Amino acid sequence: MPALDTNVLVRYIVQDDPSQLAAAKRLINRCVAEGLTLFVPVTVVLELEWVLRSGFAFAKNDVLMTLSSLFSAAELTFESERALEVALQLFRKGSADFADCLHVALATQAGEQPLWTFDKGAAKVSGARLLAKA
Repeated sequence: MPALDTNVLVRYIVQDDPSQLAAAKRLINRCVAEGLTLFVPVTVVLELEWVLRSGFAFAKNDVLMTLSSLFSAAELTFESERALEVALQLFRKGSADFADCLHVALATQAGEQPLWTFDKGAAKVSGARLLAKA
């Protein structure tokens, strides 16, 4: 199964580079026509959220809609998909950033809790705990 890097998904989503967009569409359409799904590593999703938010000024709701759409796309398969879905729900409901939500979701999926952190925002996520400074 072929896999996608962050930059391919960014070009496909934001459509800011016509030649790279065309190449991304050709690849995706070819894979779909051949009955292949495209694999997206969890690290790509993490980077994608960061790029959309910080590089393209996507608002939280836009990030939520974009990631939700990607997660429901039949032509894409995601590493740790259940943890990504949980992270998206935590991100939707709370004030912590997506990365912190994903860290908690992956730790929970691994059966390892709590996720100890010095980050007060991350500690608000269910499954995380604030580590007190000495």
